[in-house]
Amino acid sequence: MDTIRRVRKAVIPVAGNGTRFLPATKAMPKEMLTVVDRPVVQYALDEAREAGIEHIVFVTGRNKQAIQDHFDDAPELISSLSRAGKDAQVSELEAMLPAAGTVSFTRQQAPLGLGHAVWCARDLIGDEPFALLLPDMICHGERGCMAGLMDLYRFAGGNVVGVEQCPPEEAYKYGIVGKGESVPHGFVVTAMVEKPKAGEAPSNYFLNGRYILQPEIFDLLARQERGAGNEIQLTDSMLHLSKSQRFHAHPYDGRTFDCGSKQGFIEANVALALSRSDIGGMVFESVRDMVLTHESRIQAA
Repeated sequence: MDTIRRVRKAVIPVAGNGTRFLPATKAMPKEMLTVVDRPVVQYALDEAREAGIEHIVFVTGRNKQAIQDHFDDAPELISSLSRAGKDAQVSELEAMLPAAGTVSFTRQQAPLGLGHAVWCARDLIGDEPFALLLPDMICHGERGCMAGLMDLYRFAGGNVVGVEQCPPEEAYKYGIVGKGESVPHGFVVTAMVEKPKAGEAPSNYFLNGRYILQPEIFDLLARQERGAGNEIQLTDSMLHLSKSQRFHAHPYDGRTFDCGSKQGFIEANVALALSRSDIGGMVFESVRDMVLTHESRIQAA
């Protein structure tokens, strides 16, 4: 087996306009919308750090300064909280702050898709394998999804993708991979299809927004023609890369919420709130009462 190079860096693309959440995103980056009490983008960074990632590269766009500010020091706020004796909040803010020099930002000047956003990080990543986390996708479980991808990568090398299972009849909505031989922490990928036609999916395992990719993807992205939506599609270049390099998939045993959709965003808020020891009980009672009231109104209608 070839030498497996360590994954030290991760790319988190945050350049999208968030039009599906207007008017909330008119002046606020969609990645700064909060799930319970922290912005969506914080979950991706925390997951990367849990997996052992040392450096995060954010690919940003216009009007995204709030993301940089969020991951910067706030001495006035810390001082105010300290004077008020709010030590727990101070500790929480300090714990979530990346160490100096471990975060970089680069711009995607044009909205040309995920593949183009990844390509924009090429000089900051260099000739290294790297992780890619789509911040709209919040992975919720006992352990982050990226940590599982790293387990599989350390065994198999090559390229690794995170997957989950969907109902077979819904496979047409997703990027789907074919399932081959099982290996520790996952299985061999035999095919990749972006939104297959109904009944033609190679499996019901869909890509959940977590990847470990080899640096050769950058050359492919540089030559990649525009695909769906007149954008440079990452999946297209991954398909080309799969002709010369191995791909494995790690099935995540938690649940991924698509916070790029209103339904997924609301589901994430409810699920993560219910999992909290400080507010879970109260949220459960409130949600239960609302559901029961809603059902009563439907039955009475």
